[in-house]
Amino acid sequence: MKRLTGTNEEIAQLLYQEQLELSKQNVDVEETVRAIVEDVKNRGDQALRDYSAKFDKVELDSLEVGQDLIDRAFDEVDKDVLAALENAKANIESYHKQQLETGFEDQPSEGVIRGQLIRPIERVGVYVPGGTAAYPSSVLMNVIPAKIAGVKEIIMITPPQEHFVPAILVAAKLAGVDKIYQVGGAQGIAALAYGTETLPKVDKITGPGNIFVATAKKQVFGIVGIDMIAGPSEIGVIADKSANAKYVAADLLSQAEHDVLARAILVTDSEELADAVEVEIEKQLKELPREAIARPSVENNGRIIIAKDADSMFELMNLVAPEHLEIAMDNAYDYLDRIENAGSIFLGHFTSEPIGDYYAGANHVLPTTATSRFSSALGVHDFIKRIQYTQYSKAAVNQAEKDITTLAYAEGLQAHAKAIEVRNDNN
Repeated sequence: MKRLTGTNEEIAQLLYQEQLELSKQNVDVEETVRAIVEDVKNRGDQALRDYSAKFDKVELDSLEVGQDLIDRAFDEVDKDVLAALENAKANIESYHKQQLETGFEDQPSEGVIRGQLIRPIERVGVYVPGGTAAYPSSVLMNVIPAKIAGVKEIIMITPPQEHFVPAILVAAKLAGVDKIYQVGGAQGIAALAYGTETLPKVDKITGPGNIFVATAKKQVFGIVGIDMIAGPSEIGVIADKSANAKYVAADLLSQAEHDVLARAILVTDSEELADAVEVEIEKQLKELPREAIARPSVENNGRIIIAKDADSMFELMNLVAPEHLEIAMDNAYDYLDRIENAGSIFLGHFTSEPIGDYYAGANHVLPTTATSRFSSALGVHDFIKRIQYTQYSKAAVNQAEKDITTLAYAEGLQAHAKAIEVRNDNN
């Protein structure tokens, strides 16, 4: 892992620029995706079948995944996996139920009513990658908050395969997916955004995917809502001399194994710990089945920063605004109020980031590339709409008339003013 030196501002800016480079969209990908989206928009189901044959090498008779395949998945899934999914589901539900919002109404003055309604999004599409990137935990994390929000219909799409990963279909059924279609890539995102003869048009799309999926989500945003444009996965660890180097190294590698573009950042005020972590990383890498992915990740994108004290560590990590943030310190909970920017925080020597990925209940769909400065983890709030309402009596309008028309005339919008004036006591 490369060591960085400089002021916190200089280091944060360098890390941010590096993140942007890792997340940069390829112009060729943009053009390729734009053509695919337009093709699906024009040719619907036939385009989906053609792309499945071209990219997935599968000839499809039906785009929908039938109940027989879902039933078979329950027969084939490992029973321990099923139990773990059920337990994770319970934790995710109990956490996200606390995010439910209620509307409000007040009467600030005589004849005036103001309020806000909370309504669920009508139909949501969830993208689930296939192959080696098939993560049943992501199915739960995307679908359960939508169900709790009250979304009326949840459509899941996943790339066609000769044999689906049973846990993916099982997780979809447990979480409450209404229909599953075997469509992947940019063409799947286009189908969700515009609808085809078979796939219904949705109102919002969530879920992770490769660069083609991410680019397609970016291009259809505005036609539909999306959760976020996610960059490579990242973890930041704040650790002092009390930290266990073996634990810290394992946690850094837990993100590095995701992708050669993933990044792991250690900020510590202990040079001794930094040295020990580097030794542990090399040792653990040699035992890792995904070493071919994790090694280039830590060697090319891994960073270690030696800070002068705890204040400096927290200041720097707030500037970095990581997706995942671990505080590997004694009494870590006492430092919680120092964190301003992070997707999800993991406190103490034993709260490894994978606890959040799979089990604790907090969502693992998180903002990357320093976007936790202004955005949040996926949650129930992503699947609702807030609708305002207002009612003024004639007397209340008359009382407010001067202020409203003064502002309307000041903005040069005479018709706005007239719409109030026609309701005054003289008309």
